[in-house]
Amino acid sequence: MLFFYHIFLIFYNAGIRFASCWNAKARLWVEGRKNIFKRLKAAVEKGRGPIIWIHSSSLGEFEQGKPVLESLKTTYPEHRILLTFFSPSGYEIRKNYAGADMIFYLPLDGRIRSSKFLDIVRPKLAIFIKYESWFFYLNGLKQRGIPTLLISAIFTPKQNFFGPLGGFLRTLLESYTHLFVQDAASAAILQRFKLKMPVTVAGDTRYDRVVEITGTSFHHPAIEAFCSEADTIIAGSTWKEDEQMLSVLLEAKPGVKLVIAPHEIDPKHLDEIKKMFKQPILLSELDDTDRLKNARVLIVDCIGMLSKLYRYATISYVGGGFNAAGIHNILEPSAYGKTVIFGPNHDRTAEAKALIDAGVGFSYSTQQALVSITEKLLSDFKLRTFLDESAKNFVLQRKGATDIITRHIEENRLLSKS
Repeated sequence: MLFFYHIFLIFYNAGIRFASCWNAKARLWVEGRKNIFKRLKAAVEKGRGPIIWIHSSSLGEFEQGKPVLESLKTTYPEHRILLTFFSPSGYEIRKNYAGADMIFYLPLDGRIRSSKFLDIVRPKLAIFIKYESWFFYLNGLKQRGIPTLLISAIFTPKQNFFGPLGGFLRTLLESYTHLFVQDAASAAILQRFKLKMPVTVAGDTRYDRVVEITGTSFHHPAIEAFCSEADTIIAGSTWKEDEQMLSVLLEAKPGVKLVIAPHEIDPKHLDEIKKMFKQPILLSELDDTDRLKNARVLIVDCIGMLSKLYRYATISYVGGGFNAAGIHNILEPSAYGKTVIFGPNHDRTAEAKALIDAGVGFSYSTQQALVSITEKLLSDFKLRTFLDESAKNFVLQRKGATDIITRHIEENRLLSKS
C-alpha cells in the first residue's frame, strides 16, 4: 500500500503544478512552497526557544484549533508556535496571524521532504487538527519520539479509514500519541477496529472558538444602522443555490432586510448576486449614506468579518446546504443566540442534527419551506426569543474541549516549563 501512496504523491505534485498554469489557487499552492526549506530554516534560526508545531489543512481547521494554539502560547510563553497550512485558503488568509511565531505552507509529504522538515523544526510537540494526516510526517514524528496529538477528530463508518482499503489509513492513526475525538460515536468506532492508541472524548474545540468570538468587541456604525431599521437575515457562506432561494424569500417578505456574505467574492459572482436582488449595496460602498438609506440588501465583499456580523441578525442563515460539500459553520450564529436556517445537505455535520433535535436549527429543501420557516420565526417574537436563548445555551453547554486537551499536555508533561 505504501507503494501506491508514493504514486499518489507523485501524481498529486505533478497534477497541481500542471493546474497552476491556469488555476489561481493551485498557483498559490506551488508558489508558496518555493524555497520552503531555506525560508523555514532561516525563520527557525532567527528566533529562540523550543517549537510547538500545529498543522491545519485549511482555514476551517485553523479556526477550530485556534483556542488550543492560544492556550498553549499563554501557558508556555518560552515556546515558539510554528503554524502550517496545506491549503492556500488557510495560509493566504492567516499568513499574518499574530498568535503564531512562524507561519508556512506544509511541504508535500514524502520520505525526504518530511525528514528535512523535521530536521529543521525539531518540534517538542506536534498537533494535527481534525482530519489531515500524512504518513511520512507521522512516521517521522513517531520514530523521533515526538508527542503527536490529533484534536477535534470525528470518525464515521463511511470514512475511508474503515472501508475495504482502510488498513493503511488506520496505521496513520496509530502513529499519534493520543487522539482527542469530538463524540462517543467516534471513540466507539475506533474501539471496534481495535486501534492501539489512547482516545479521549474531549468534544469539539469549535465550541470554544465560537464562544470566544462572541466575546470579541466589534462595532460598525453603518452596518448597525442598516440592520436596526428592520428585521434582518444574516446569510453567511452562501452559494448560488442559497442566493436564489434568498432572493425568492425577500420577494415574499418585503419588510425584511438581508446581509449576505457569499462564500466566493470574485467580481463575477458579486455581479451575479447584485442582479438577483433589488436595492443591493456592497459593504465597500457603505460610505455612501444615501445609498445605504435606500438599500435593502447588503453584500459583504470582504473576508474575515462574517463571524462578527451574526450578532446583528434577527434570523441567521448558513449556506452550503445545496452543495456536495455540505453546510458551513452553523455554530457561529448559534453562539450569538441566533436561530439558524440551512439547506438539506447536512448529513456530514453532526452539530446540524443536534441543533435540529434541540429545536434551534431548521433545515429546508424548497422555496416555500424557507418562506414558511421564516414567517413563523418573524411573526412570533416570544417563540423566537425562547429559541435564541436555547441556541446560545446549546453552545455554552458544549464548550470545554480546549481545557481537556491543554490539561492533558500539562499533566503528562509533554512540554516542560522552564
